[in-house]
Amino acid sequence: MMSRPVTSEGHQGQAGRRSADAPVRKRASRRKTDAGVPASEVDRLEHERGLLAAGHTQIAGVDEAGRGPLAGPVVAAAVMFPVAWLRGEFPAELVKLNDSKQLTEAQREHYFAWLTTQPEVRYAIAQADATMIDRINILQATHRAMNDALAQLTPAPAHVLVDGLRVKTLRFPQTPLVKGDSRSYSIAAASVLAKVTRDRQMLAYDREFPGYGFAVHKGYGTPAHLAAIAQLGPCAIHRKSFAPMKAEQTELSLRLSDPRKPSATASPA
Repeated sequence: MMSRPVTSEGHQGQAGRRSADAPVRKRASRRKTDAGVPASEVDRLEHERGLLAAGHTQIAGVDEAGRGPLAGPVVAAAVMFPVAWLRGEFPAELVKLNDSKQLTEAQREHYFAWLTTQPEVRYAIAQADATMIDRINILQATHRAMNDALAQLTPAPAHVLVDGLRVKTLRFPQTPLVKGDSRSYSIAAASVLAKVTRDRQMLAYDREFPGYGFAVHKGYGTPAHLAAIAQLGPCAIHRKSFAPMKAEQTELSLRLSDPRKPSATASPA
């Protein structure tokens, strides 16, 4: 990882030696969808093929994980599939790929391992840590991580499918898709890479900062996590601009600015 506040790592399969148009041996019918839903209802390549028809061949999906937690980084991932996959040679291994939140941990790990070992798949992962989030706010930090991930893809994407609303600061032409991680294979793949990367980091933080339960809740504001913050106070990876840390910081600032107010640690009269 780079030492700057926004850290990232880019991957181009086997150093990008294979073309993004390289075909794969296994194919899946576009009539197949997960959970038995007819293809007429769910076509997770519809938007990619529309962009292909418009003349775009380098199409990326981008998504994030970790906007809501009270602790840890926000992670963004970008994925670009080869054109041959989008035109009909989509791998059978990915037919049930979906929004990472709809998958089990074992399924996410399986897809992560498969996607990151295919030389045809271009992908990159970036993140903004808690310090950056506190400095520029979570929305800007998320968009910065997205841009950082997309900037690492080689070749550069001609068009990006974005999960959610339009990102004003995105440096690439884009199509925003609400619930895009369940509507586009490209975005779904990015959501898996971002989620697994972040979850693994939170497991490491659980060992570094014991007592908070990061391995269980991954930094989200569960009752157990809030109770741990109340008992132990925030640690280095907590977002100080998020409640309840923000409220504590505000109360401390008010007490320091008004010496007449009793200290939170003062003994009762």
